[in-house]
Amino acid sequence: MDNDKVLALFDQQMREGATADSPAARVERVGNVVRHFGADPCWNGIIWSALDEAGADREIAEQVRYFAPLGREFEWKLYAHDTPGDLGERLLAAGFTAEPTEALMVAESAEQAHEVALADGIELVPVTDEAGIDLLAAVHEQAFGTDSSRLARAMKHQLAEAPDTLVAVLATAHGVPVSAARMELIPGTQFAGLWGGGTAEAWRGKGIYRALVSYRARIAAERGYRYLQVDASDDSRPILGRLGFARLSTTTPYLYQP
Repeated sequence: MDNDKVLALFDQQMREGATADSPAARVERVGNVVRHFGADPCWNGIIWSALDEAGADREIAEQVRYFAPLGREFEWKLYAHDTPGDLGERLLAAGFTAEPTEALMVAESAEQAHEVALADGIELVPVTDEAGIDLLAAVHEQAFGTDSSRLARAMKHQLAEAPDTLVAVLATAHGVPVSAARMELIPGTQFAGLWGGGTAEAWRGKGIYRALVSYRARIAAERGYRYLQVDASDDSRPILGRLGFARLSTTTPYLYQP
């Protein structure tokens, strides 16, 4: 895989060129930024920008003026290769708060689509209804220690309005959910986004994370998505690296609370 070419393709399809609306989200390009609006209560923010030193502060102020009246937190998703090089410092000066940096990691779907053997009693169960989403959210709360009610609402909306763009799966141990993950499929692109992958602490280290990656990779390949994309935390980055994912850049969420 040519990492530079794949990164350029990711920027073009998933960020700069992400202008195709769907029932689950709306995107628009305004000058040198691309805005994303998820159906309430989904994610809102800036997914791409191409700014210069002279105009960056003015553009940041313009986006704050636009989003703040909506009354909800929004995010400026900054990548390490975005310009200008001090954009992160400018966002902080404008009142944004930086979240932990994640690694943008990509692999070819076909190379990750192999079967992974599971320990006795562990099964992968597709999530196809609201009850399954509630179980997924409960597992995420166990795994990450955060409130997943907002995620559950967003997934239920997506399942109802654009079911072909969402794949979700539970891992159960003797019938009890212990891990869960989802995948976002953006029509017209070559990238399938892997999200979640949280496992209850007592069940970590048993290959469940790898199995969830493989499960979603097979579906992505079958549906014609060439690449898998992950915003990887420090916990998942080493695992993905061992699986063959390449680190193409880093991304840092900058949050603004009206």
